[in-house]
Amino acid sequence: MSSYKEIVLRSGKEASLQRFHPWVFSGAIARKPEDLVEGETVRVLAADGTFLGVGHFQIGSIAVRIMSFVDEPIDAAFYKKSLSNAYRMRSSLNLVRPDNTIFRLVHGEGDCLPGLIVDIYGDTAVIQAHSVGIHRDLELVTNALKQILPTDMVKHIFYKSEGTLPYKAGIFPENSYLSGGEDVDEIAMENGLRFRIDWLKGQKTGFFVDQRENRALLEYYAKGRHVLNMFCYTGGFSVYALRGGAASVMSVDSSAKAVSITDQNVALNFGEDPRHSSFPEDAFKFLRQLSGGEKDLIILDPPAFAKHRGAINNALQGYKKLNLQALQKIAPGGFLFTFSCSQVISAEQFRLAVFSAAAISGRKVRILHQLTQPADHPINIYHPEGEYLKGLVLQVE
Repeated sequence: MSSYKEIVLRSGKEASLQRFHPWVFSGAIARKPEDLVEGETVRVLAADGTFLGVGHFQIGSIAVRIMSFVDEPIDAAFYKKSLSNAYRMRSSLNLVRPDNTIFRLVHGEGDCLPGLIVDIYGDTAVIQAHSVGIHRDLELVTNALKQILPTDMVKHIFYKSEGTLPYKAGIFPENSYLSGGEDVDEIAMENGLRFRIDWLKGQKTGFFVDQRENRALLEYYAKGRHVLNMFCYTGGFSVYALRGGAASVMSVDSSAKAVSITDQNVALNFGEDPRHSSFPEDAFKFLRQLSGGEKDLIILDPPAFAKHRGAINNALQGYKKLNLQALQKIAPGGFLFTFSCSQVISAEQFRLAVFSAAAISGRKVRILHQLTQPADHPINIYHPEGEYLKGLVLQVE
């Protein structure tokens, strides 16, 4: 039995933990120690004293993130075991191979490690903490990574949590290398394509790893088509479209830096390819000004329109407006790849927003594929909130 401080739940609030949901909400707590420090590991007990789980305490709505439903210490051995399991699964998925050096090693609750993200880019591992507990355990995580990954695989470990930890915790972490950091190669490979990864200043950990399988599907549809990649970020969909034989590809993003990296990624794989053009412009404005019928394959992969439940209605209106513009402009017989990465927007809500846009457009629209996140972004079956990426492939007459 572990010897951590104990949090006791109110009567009747143990049911979700007994179903292995990994979150304890603050309203479920009956009592906790007065000297409890944010990020500290605690034991969670039912009102009758029954053990429920061990996890990290944090101030806020989600008060405890359960790390284990077994009464065990969250120590070096725990992280080594958990990270070994995560790496073994990625290996079994055939993601660890010479032509694919980009993958997610740890996906928070999906890998039973709430608050922890680890992405692999070539010989660099990027760690991101979304809880104070993971930040406090950072040395344990780093040491475990060094032990479980092949010595010739990862030479650098970068910590990127400045924007993901609660500011009220008073931690003020700095993005920095925890090991290595010299002679770093920022080029990594996904399915045989080369990408420059900006983990220093880029969004998330530097690349949208979660769209890998959807990019591969787009490549299948791209041959001979005129492609418009909205919210292109660093150009993943654009590069796949070019390899797929697209007649032309336009990449659009409001960030000039992102567009610059897109151009670099195109050049890394195809040199100066006349099929590609890029525009640092607002997506909504660009779509309004686009000539109708000019593009027959459009990708809409915007940033999250809703980051909390209070923003859901506005987000759904945003998705409807954006998809309506694309549906009005796409050429007959064209394909629309449209996505939402807002966790608080359900697949049903997103599909209804797109349905509303299709109805207003008056065009015949068919769903060819319903898309989600890849297997290295697993969804814990007891934590359905982990299903955040939704996508549809539409054929438009």
